[in-house]
Amino acid sequence: MSHTTPLHRFAQLVSTGDSVAPQGPVRLGVDLGTGNIVLAAVDGTDAPIAGASVHSTVVRDGVVVDWLGAVKAVRGLKEVVEARLGVRFDSAAVAVPSGIDAGTSKVFNNVVEASGLEVLEVVDEPVAAATALGVQTGAVIDVGHGTTGVSILRDGVVQASIDEATGGHHMTLVIAGALGMGYEDAELFKRDPANADLVFGVVRPTLEKMATIAARALEGQADLPIHLVGGASSLPGTAQVFSAVIGAPVTASPDPLFPTPLGTAMRRTS
Repeated sequence: MSHTTPLHRFAQLVSTGDSVAPQGPVRLGVDLGTGNIVLAAVDGTDAPIAGASVHSTVVRDGVVVDWLGAVKAVRGLKEVVEARLGVRFDSAAVAVPSGIDAGTSKVFNNVVEASGLEVLEVVDEPVAAATALGVQTGAVIDVGHGTTGVSILRDGVVQASIDEATGGHHMTLVIAGALGMGYEDAELFKRDPANADLVFGVVRPTLEKMATIAARALEGQADLPIHLVGGASSLPGTAQVFSAVIGAPVTASPDPLFPTPLGTAMRRTS
C-alpha cells in the first residue's frame, strides 16, 4: 500500500480489516454519518492505521434519532478497531454536521462519551474532510445521506459553513417512488454499481438541488478550488452535475465516504 494516498490506504484498511503498526501515539475519530458510522485510527504521523464502519440509520438530517443504537454502534466499532490494533482507546474526536446548534452537537458528544470515550475535539464534517484532503484554502462540499454541507476555508481558517437537508436519503426516496419499490430495496438498488446509469437519470434533479445549495454557499468564491466528498457523491457523474450548476470545476474524492472520518482523527495544525 506504499504507493497509495493516505485516504485510499484508509479505505483499504476498512475494507480488508487489516491494520498497520502505529508510529507514536494513536488517535481515534468518530463519524456519526446518516448512512454509515465510521471510526478511523491514525498514529503520531497522522497516517491511517485501522478503521471500521457499519451501515446505520441512527442519525437523520444531522440529528441523532436513535441514541442507544448510536452508542451500541460506536462501542462495537471501537472494540473492533481496538482488537485489530491491540490497543485501548479512552478518547476520540467526533465529527458533527455544519451549522448545527450547540444542543444538537452535545448529543453527538454524549454518544461518544457513553461509548466509553472522552471527547477530545468536535470537528465540523467538511473541515474534517478538508484535513484529510490536505485543503488549506478551498471549498469542501460534503454530500451525506441526509444533508449537503459546504465549508469555505482560507489558510486553514473556516470562513463560512452551511448544512441543508438534501442528501442520499432523498435520492433513495425518489428512486423508491419512480421505480415502485420499498425504501430498503431502493437503497440497495441505488448502491449497486450495475444500476448506476438508471439511478443517475432518476436522481439527477435531486443532485441539481444539492448543487444549487452548494452554489448559493459559494457565491463570490469562484477563485477557490472545490472538492466533493460524502457517500452520496459516489454516483458517477455527480461531480459534473455540481460543476455545471456551480459554474466552476469540481473535484470528486476517489474514496468519498472516508475523508470525513479520517480527517476527524487527524490532528489540526494551529
